[in-house]
Amino acid sequence: MTIRYDNRVAIVTGAGAGLGKEHALLLASRGAKVVVNDPGGSVDGRGTANSVADRVVEEIKAAGGEAVASYASVADWVSAQSIVKTAIDAFGRLDILVNNAGVLRDKSFHKMEPEDFEFVVQVHLMGTVYCTMAAWPIMREAKYGRVVVTTSGSGTVGNFGQANYGAAKMAVNGLINCLRFEGAKYNILCNAISPSAKTRMTEGLIPDAVLDFMRPELVSPAVAWMSSEQCNVSGEIFGANAGFYKRVKYIESEGVQFDPTQPITPEMFAEALPQIMDIAKPVEHGFGTPRLEARLRAMGLIK
Repeated sequence: MTIRYDNRVAIVTGAGAGLGKEHALLLASRGAKVVVNDPGGSVDGRGTANSVADRVVEEIKAAGGEAVASYASVADWVSAQSIVKTAIDAFGRLDILVNNAGVLRDKSFHKMEPEDFEFVVQVHLMGTVYCTMAAWPIMREAKYGRVVVTTSGSGTVGNFGQANYGAAKMAVNGLINCLRFEGAKYNILCNAISPSAKTRMTEGLIPDAVLDFMRPELVSPAVAWMSSEQCNVSGEIFGANAGFYKRVKYIESEGVQFDPTQPITPEMFAEALPQIMDIAKPVEHGFGTPRLEARLRAMGLIK
């Protein structure tokens, strides 16, 4: 099986360097027409430089691929719409959206300015929302789409000094959890990549011993598969770093079921806490009532 993107059009946001650049290069090398989006700002989102996106476009064209540049910010609804319009104007369609754009404004929570929290959330969460929302009607009409969002262990696990970043990165997981249902009948699959790689954003954060192995191009194969026709899952999170790939899932403990027809006290919860916390027999985290019905049925409370 060879994975290619002939006659497919992809947008990669934040594609001027690091992970986004490698995603764009790989997709283009396998036939995709690519919109290379990057306003060319610094890691904290300040400043602009069109040359950042232009250089990646030139590299793609020099290798025989097709690409155009977009310098718009994902963090503004009108600008995000223009990114999608660039794809339609240049190539007449849109099949793949890789939401990769990001910024960092790290600081411990008690020292962080609200403006820095808001800006990081605006770029990572709302930038993902805006671009996906602009692409969604096109993908629905075509009954085809592949959407990749970028999450992080700073959200799923946590990291000191990244409350803004972690909150935004956890939020995009909630977005695809819902969109996987809304996109299902339109063949729109939405998945997340949780990457770790040597980029401007991780400078000084990765131990020297492993730094040489953390090349960003080692993340891109997972993103490329999620962007392909061969992708057959939705709502999943895949971790990738240094050639290691994994599936990330939320789990539940077996838990404790009290009789809901009787009073339940804080003391009862405290006494049961060791069993509530025990994940020796984890189950995949689920939503809805089927498990509740099964538990109550086992107690003889419902038939």
